Amino acid sequence: MSTPTPVRGQDRPASGGGWSGWIMFASTLMFILGCFHAIAGLVGIFDEDYYLVGKNDLVVTVDYSTWGWTHLILGILVAAAGGALLRGAMWARIVAIVLAILSSIANLVFMAAYPLWSLIMITVNVLVIYAVTAHGDRRSLSDY
Repeated sequence: MSTPTPVRGQDRPASGGGWSGWIMFASTLMFILGCFHAIAGLVGIFDEDYYLVGKNDLVVTVDYSTWGWTHLILGILVAAAGGALLRGAMWARIVAIVLAILSSIANLVFMAAYPLWSLIMITVNVLVIYAVTAHGDRRSLSDY
């Protein structure tokens, strides 16, 4: 009886290597960030009076229900991209960076309503961008 040899899928990262830990870190942060966005979105949708700033004091003049939907949709996208990044999909690296930038911009615009939360979210976004880009050049991704 022979033992089957494991076959590595095309969309899975190679085990080992110093960069694989950064990718796992980034995907975990993206999942947490997506959950944070979803929570902020649900609060904006169901309890518009939770945030202390009037809608005219935001950078963009919209009601908190609209911001809630924006955060909820962005949260779902970020969490899904974090899962794809964990699977090792190459496109997920680019999507992760783009969504982290969009998330930072959304939180910058939202900063007047909830400054501490926005600063934490922007910091996590910067960590995601760093973690995705930290492992070096394209040659280090030959098995990715």
